[in-house]
Amino acid sequence: MNYLKVAFGVLIALSASRFIPHPPNFTSLLALSFYIPAVFGIKFIPIVVLALFFTDLVIGFHLTMFFTMGSVVLIGILSKYFNKSILFRIFGALGGALIFYILTNFGVWLNGSYGYTLAGLTNCYVLALPFFGYTLISTLLFSVVIETLIYYFTSKSKIYFN
Repeated sequence: MNYLKVAFGVLIALSASRFIPHPPNFTSLLALSFYIPAVFGIKFIPIVVLALFFTDLVIGFHLTMFFTMGSVVLIGILSKYFNKSILFRIFGALGGALIFYILTNFGVWLNGSYGYTLAGLTNCYVLALPFFGYTLISTLLFSVVIETLIYYFTSKSKIYFN
């Protein structure tokens, strides 16, 4: 039952952040990709991928879907190494944003939009920097919200269960 509750919560949170008008790349995706496996375990990675898939059914599929999903999986797998403290988790989530930037823009370049040259690859990454800024800001913002929820619920449970 816990798995279904988490799945529903992730779907709601991701859907809300993707469907409500927002700046480009300003969603909860990367924070959820990091925190769901970090908090609940890597067996919850498919929940984030499925939520991404379902929201893409509504928004529409794109050529870099597999790079996006691959970055979500990689971020989720790496999250277990950053679960020592709040600071580690926030830096881990921001590192996840960097992984997302590198992988998805490499996918854009592979699709041939910028030409298969070193100059095209460089151009692809440089032109994506404004989107990366939004990605970093949203990941930090949603990470702080998630950290606040974690603190609230763990401190509440200590009050009631200790």
